[in-house]
Amino acid sequence: MSGLARVLLARGSAVSGSDQKESTAVEVLRTLGARISVGHAAENLRLSGENPTAVVTSFAAIPQDNPELVAAREAGIPVIRRSDLLGELMEGYTQVLLAGTHGKTSTTSMTVNALQQAGEDPSFAIGGQLNRAGTNAHHGTGKAFVAEADESDASLLRYRPDVAVVTNIEPDHLDFFGTPEAYFQVFEDFADRITPTGHLVVCLEDEHAAQMGQRAAQRGIDVLGYGSPAAVERYPEIPAGAVISTEEASAEGTRVTVHLDVAGHSVGLDYLVQVPGHHMVLNSAAALVAGTLAGADPHKLADGLSDFTGVRRRFEYRGAVAAGPQGQEPVEVFDDYAHHPTEVAAVLRAARERVEATTRAGRVVVCFQPHLYSRTMKFQQEFADALSLADVAVVLDIYGAREQPVEGITSRIITDKIPAGTEVFYEPDFSTAAASVVAAVKPGDLVLTMGAGSVTLVAAEILTELEQRFR
Repeated sequence: MSGLARVLLARGSAVSGSDQKESTAVEVLRTLGARISVGHAAENLRLSGENPTAVVTSFAAIPQDNPELVAAREAGIPVIRRSDLLGELMEGYTQVLLAGTHGKTSTTSMTVNALQQAGEDPSFAIGGQLNRAGTNAHHGTGKAFVAEADESDASLLRYRPDVAVVTNIEPDHLDFFGTPEAYFQVFEDFADRITPTGHLVVCLEDEHAAQMGQRAAQRGIDVLGYGSPAAVERYPEIPAGAVISTEEASAEGTRVTVHLDVAGHSVGLDYLVQVPGHHMVLNSAAALVAGTLAGADPHKLADGLSDFTGVRRRFEYRGAVAAGPQGQEPVEVFDDYAHHPTEVAAVLRAARERVEATTRAGRVVVCFQPHLYSRTMKFQQEFADALSLADVAVVLDIYGAREQPVEGITSRIITDKIPAGTEVFYEPDFSTAAASVVAAVKPGDLVLTMGAGSVTLVAAEILTELEQRFR
């Protein structure tokens, strides 16, 4: 929501609103000219001196009995969803939309960074904050508008993409969709929203995305795929836009070679992906295809990908503390937003890859906070399997977010299922989480705080306690 406020302010609109508490995002918006109140109240509708032309809300986060929404309806002020506003802001631009169950924010961010380094100035709206740009949105002078297409409440069906990327499809958000079939269908419908001259880009390493691409091609949609040579071979009916020939991990990142065949360009490209993990290599290939379809030079896009340093809370480096006899075995601390079993597994594999690439004998230690009772109950075995990829797992209690606690349900439904090969700690007391993690750490370990809730706050505490332990 703050990103759309940034774009509106840059276009000269009067913006007002409210939030539950003060934050850096609130302060930044105020400096840009927004009028923001802390706390929700009906009188906030007139913060700018008169009633607004519309009130924008988020489907999932804001209850319908919010006093500002109630007052707006009583006053006859249109109440629209965030996706409706984003759709309006993108009109007249080449719309590049990034969708998928996992990887939307990272792939969108890579695409933006690559386009910027290629000399373009795209407008964008991202679900995370770009490390280098330090922002989540921008009103650019270029012809492209790059944004995430969120499927969680079917809001991606508001858009008319010229370039639509689908990274993967795996049942999620079943509290909204009800069934996996309904979840899969929203991506089919999204593909049908592509403009007549537009393109669908799918990951051929994901079975559901590739099969969705096959069906879209049969309906006459222009489809391009990306992935490994083996994946490309499995789906010969989908033209390969990007084939990942080689990838070699090191302490600096992953050196990647890709053959690109898009929009008249047939070139081999070599670049560095600084954020570890094969899933990030796949995301970079998607960004290459999308950026080229948006009109940028693929060689310059590759340079931009090498320059990409990541997104806040996506394997975000938080610091390191010297450990070992001469301090030569540092303990690194990272923070990640992963909150679905597939994401958890991918990030833990990336962590293992980094430990091995740096030739340390360290272990992977994760502090995980499950997000939502419904998701935790649905995927309890899958979470346990994913966390077994760590050497040590400290599991906090469930972060309910918009859901009320479920009697008798705690994170023990996960920890009780983690195999014996992983050292497991159930930590129900958030205030002692950092101490529990640090007590399990050894010199050379890599520590991850992980989850979509408040666990991100623990990373700084872990660094402080590590300093005290190893100083």
